[in-house]
Amino acid sequence: MLIAPKTARFIARIRAMMSVAEAAGRLDSRPGAPTPFRIVPRTTAGTIARLWSRLVAAGVPPSAQAALADDATIAAAESFSANIESMIGTVKVPVGIVGPLRVNGLNAHGDFLIPMATTEAALVASYARGATAANRAGGIAATTLSDGVLRTPAFRFASIADAGRFVDWVAGNPELLTAAANETTRHGALVSIDPVIDGEVVFLLCTYFTGDAAGQNMVTFATDALCRAALAQCPIAPLSWFLEGNYSGDKKASFLGVMQGRGRKVTAQVDLPTAVVEDVLGVGIARILEYGRIANLGSLLSGQIGAQAHYANALAALYLATGQDAACVAESAVGYTRMEPSDIGLKVTVTLPNLLVGTVGGGTGLPSQRAALDVMGLAGTGHAPALAEVAAALCLCGELSLTAAVAGGQFGSAHKRLARGRH
Repeated sequence: MLIAPKTARFIARIRAMMSVAEAAGRLDSRPGAPTPFRIVPRTTAGTIARLWSRLVAAGVPPSAQAALADDATIAAAESFSANIESMIGTVKVPVGIVGPLRVNGLNAHGDFLIPMATTEAALVASYARGATAANRAGGIAATTLSDGVLRTPAFRFASIADAGRFVDWVAGNPELLTAAANETTRHGALVSIDPVIDGEVVFLLCTYFTGDAAGQNMVTFATDALCRAALAQCPIAPLSWFLEGNYSGDKKASFLGVMQGRGRKVTAQVDLPTAVVEDVLGVGIARILEYGRIANLGSLLSGQIGAQAHYANALAALYLATGQDAACVAESAVGYTRMEPSDIGLKVTVTLPNLLVGTVGGGTGLPSQRAALDVMGLAGTGHAPALAEVAAALCLCGELSLTAAVAGGQFGSAHKRLARGRH
């Protein structure tokens, strides 16, 4: 049997560094575990200072303290208490601005300045180019189609029969379960419970309306109350139960998220005249469509969930800037881009079934993140559906610019110019 070249190269690198015996020794467990720092749940200037005294004593250079625990961070220390434990400072991510981008949405109707936090050169420039093209076409139509955040508790019973009896009880007691869930929140509501049986295991797909919050904690607290009410009242006791059965797709790309959604489902579209495509994007429509066919084939052959160029770039930058849960990019960035010829040029559509965004709660109230939402005019209550539509429109801008760059042979040269040429 031949060893695969990749494996052979890896083995050669390790052997050049150390012997097999040394490598094995490095992987052995070591006695004398280090004493962990005590978790500090509340943040103040004093708690930050005390943590840094330990860090410096452990050998962390004072320059790190100056960079992470700067004066502005210390002055606002207590405002971070609800968002982090054992806080030692803040990280400064550069924030660029795109726009104004014209969004013709049911909720977001106007010209929006969009902050993007990123360390990737060329990213903001690319989205700005896409926004210029969209504006020249009259703006991007966008609409929120649905919303609902999932939490999926799981219950294991002694038999399939007991699982069925539990589901029968759940179906007969919706008012009790709804009341228990809704007592935990003033802003959300349980919308539906959809039981799924797999042998002796029952998953409850609990869908919630979460108002202007992304709602991760909201649905967790509500589902915990729902489950405890079921356990107290249902005559069929499970052998075990878990608040989240890993069915919901929380922070993971999933087909359930594509079909049912776990946040706000949004679609956005623009119809670009031929002259706009050629003048702003610098490539012909036929070339873009050819590349689009090849890219969709690549998506299919590689088994991607969805088919799009790079929603994650837009969402990660927007999420960091506006205080969203950045890990939700894993599920929010699933979706579909469609490009087709139109009567005037090129019609481009994006659909994102899983946008988890909010304008209240989480990190949206932190100083910098609240400021970024203020830049957009979308801070506070009443703006979450509009933020979702702007996010989808931003993704569309990125699809326009990146697709055109690859189709027109601009991708490599643009990154050389912007990512390397300025150093």
